[in-house]
Amino acid sequence: MSFSAFDISGSGMYAQRTMMDNIASNIANVNTTRNPDGTPGVYIKKNVSFRAVYADRLNSSTTPPFPNGEHEAFWSPTNGTIALKGGISYDEKQISQGVEVAEITPANDPYKTVYDPDNPEADADGFVTLPNINIVEEMVNMVSASRAYEANVTTAETTKGMISAALRI
Repeated sequence: MSFSAFDISGSGMYAQRTMMDNIASNIANVNTTRNPDGTPGVYIKKNVSFRAVYADRLNSSTTPPFPNGEHEAFWSPTNGTIALKGGISYDEKQISQGVEVAEITPANDPYKTVYDPDNPEADADGFVTLPNINIVEEMVNMVSASRAYEANVTTAETTKGMISAALRI
């Protein structure tokens, strides 16, 4: 019996937890104007990117040739794929086996400047440079990541229930 459903759900939970950790870091540093060592430097928002993990670990986007007949599906015994009308294909090497964090990159958004001449971090004109973090956007992303995490937990629990039911038969 294959337990790949648990691997897929687990990889999704790990990816979404990484996303939530990153969002929490962005929110915690929304007003940070210094580097960790105390030198002047504005915190740079970070973004998380995901990528699908395939059975053969290749990011292949090629699909089998589209059939030119009136058939709804076309079986290719040479490469073991099924091509459906619309260009959808079933190929074991092209079915995602999970997700992984591709990279965590700094955002390219411009910094915010706020007029606050009383702030010790203000420049000669009285402006303070703040991180490029939109708190509303971060909260929306946090809710989205939380829901995706919950969906993966539910999938793992459902799979566990189906396996338990099958063992009771």
